[in-house]
Amino acid sequence: MREAAFVRQNKDKWLKFESVLVNNALIAPDELSDLYIEITDHLSYAQTFYPNSQTLNYLNGLASSAHQKIYKTKKEKKNRFYSFWVKEFPLEFYKYQKQLLITFLIAALFTAIGVYSSATDGAFVRSILGDSYVNMTLENIANDDPMAVYKQMGETNMFLGITINNIRVALNCFILGVMFGIGTIYMLMQNFIMLGSFQYFFYDKGLLWESVRTIWIHGTIEISVIIIAGCAGLVVGNAILFPRTYTRLTSFVRGVKAGLKIVISTVPFFIVAGFLEGFVTRHTEMPDWLAIFIILGSLSLILFYYVIYPRQLYNKSKK
Repeated sequence: MREAAFVRQNKDKWLKFESVLVNNALIAPDELSDLYIEITDHLSYAQTFYPNSQTLNYLNGLASSAHQKIYKTKKEKKNRFYSFWVKEFPLEFYKYQKQLLITFLIAALFTAIGVYSSATDGAFVRSILGDSYVNMTLENIANDDPMAVYKQMGETNMFLGITINNIRVALNCFILGVMFGIGTIYMLMQNFIMLGSFQYFFYDKGLLWESVRTIWIHGTIEISVIIIAGCAGLVVGNAILFPRTYTRLTSFVRGVKAGLKIVISTVPFFIVAGFLEGFVTRHTEMPDWLAIFIILGSLSLILFYYVIYPRQLYNKSKK
């Protein structure tokens, strides 16, 4: 890239950073640190391609001036735990709404594939869910208790087992993002083709509503946060494939940090989903209005924390 084009592409960021330094404007320590990393990446680029240039001298001055300010400003707050959940993470997650939408669309596509495949191939459901599960469920249907599978294990054991398994799935979705996001997409394919097949199986038996009002008591949060964990994996994959002005290593590290925060944010929700599956879903005798209330309340909570609230914080920060 020619020096003039490099300057033209990045000068707005440099001027913004310089304004923060010169005017001593208040800025979040983490944001200042991120700006500093970007400036140092530009400095390294200029050292390689534009030695002895005015651009190199300018960036070197910016980086030197910034170093002291970063480490003077960046102090851990006593309420960091509260700040992470209420301010820091939701505001940062606003940047990944595009990846979240893409993950949701991928999940919806694989769910549709699961439904279509089950509808057109009678053996598909058994190949996905397994003969033992299908046979057990058919026996439960014959006994007029199609959701009996949620009553077979003790509440506490089921809660712990489901929660640990779901967190494992989320970590796999995140970690496999290092395979340029392909590993994450594979995990989403496995889980959501299964979901589509599972729902079609009950639809085919005339039990769609019974399955929805029971399974989605816990499934609303569980499935939603698997999508969010998939978003974390795509953030990592995107950072590797598209480093922008960062070095690929720096972009990868930033992507991993961002993805890890996203996965950490899902842990409390997986605990809630595990609690619902272990202690609440088994009560298939509950009235429809209560099941619908839990499902809609769960959906509202997810949408607020991961979509609406980040946008609110972002708009407030721009004022």
